Amino acid sequence: MWADKILFLFKNKELRNKFLFVLFLFVVFRLAANIPIPGIGAESLKKLFDQNQVFGLLNLFTGGALSNFSIVLLGLGPYITATIILQLLTMIFPALEKLYKEEGQAGRQKFNQYSRLLTIPLAAFEGYGMLMYFAKAGTISGFSLPIMLSAILTIVAGAMFLMWIGEIISEQGMGNGISLLIFAGIVARVPMNIFQTIITPGAPGESKIISYLAFAVISVIIIAGTVLVTEARRNIPVSYAKRVRGMKMYGGTSTYLPLSVNPAGVMPIIFAISIMMIPGMIAGYFSTHSGIIGNVATSVGLFFAPNTWSYGAFYFVLVILFTYFYTAVTFDPKTISENLQRMGGFIPGVRPGKSTSDFMKHILNRVLFTGAIFLGLIAILPSIVAGLTGVTGFAFLVGGTSLLIVVSVVLDTVRQINAQLQMREYDTF
Repeated sequence: MWADKILFLFKNKELRNKFLFVLFLFVVFRLAANIPIPGIGAESLKKLFDQNQVFGLLNLFTGGALSNFSIVLLGLGPYITATIILQLLTMIFPALEKLYKEEGQAGRQKFNQYSRLLTIPLAAFEGYGMLMYFAKAGTISGFSLPIMLSAILTIVAGAMFLMWIGEIISEQGMGNGISLLIFAGIVARVPMNIFQTIITPGAPGESKIISYLAFAVISVIIIAGTVLVTEARRNIPVSYAKRVRGMKMYGGTSTYLPLSVNPAGVMPIIFAISIMMIPGMIAGYFSTHSGIIGNVATSVGLFFAPNTWSYGAFYFVLVILFTYFYTAVTFDPKTISENLQRMGGFIPGVRPGKSTSDFMKHILNRVLFTGAIFLGLIAILPSIVAGLTGVTGFAFLVGGTSLLIVVSVVLDTVRQINAQLQMREYDTF
């Protein structure tokens, strides 16, 4: 079945050209990620990213562009931030909400144009902040006002260039361009890690074959479980009452309201990482003091040190708490209940209104418990797998935000490619 689909993908000229064009844009992105900003020498950036989880996560999403101090070091961050800001503003400004939700394709295009325009000042602000931080940390040299202005212009141009590439990829119908570029940045580390693993000599007489086999087996199990939970849904049956209008009858159908097992996505992990960084940064600042303050700061720093059991346990609990919090903010059973009642829908055996809302809250809490435990395990899996197998080079692919993003992007891209194939060869597929 899959062999037939892949064969047809390359036999059809239009689909083949689209696929090859997307691959070409990936190559352009990887080339840009390795072109350094002129005039500034980057030093000791790798050490900084190894010590700072937030920068390490940003570097992962940009495919190493940040650690290379390249012209696209911000990646797609400014554009994603601009889109999120405008979507939040739709809840404050009714005119913007109407533009986004009620004016169709033309309104969406105008909304996207606002996102592009907002990306420019955000990229300039983020680029300036990044340059100043690196300069104070002593990781970049050759810093002066003309060079700084030139570097900021280069960074803004790089962010807009990536945004443009992402939109071109989306137009090809082979997947979401923004998500695919983040996916490409994550998997770009795999060949380098394989090469480093091969050339790194082990201890005399040491054989790592068993460790790598164990790592491969665990990875397959984890990825399969992630796909299963990501795709899992709890379907709530919904029926619609029959309505007579004139000479026609409407309704009388049954359908399902799907509740995702993991409705929060990767956001709880990102929130938890941000919170976990704060105590360590504060402890690092006060650890140089003498007396009780210095001793307390040192103890706090050891408690929140990465790859420790205390850090992992606290991280796990935080992810679970943020999963419930984020879902409570984004999912409103009362609104869904009111919409169902307005459209003549009801859950069999449950009264419309408050009873329906309470029933959905009960189901959501039961489903969300599984999703929260799953997210917590995914968050700490890189440390667990690295500790069990001794393989650290590929741990980022078996846990955390990277695994969830890779799985989600692959599933979404497969759906869109299937849609393209079915549209062109409906009888076969």
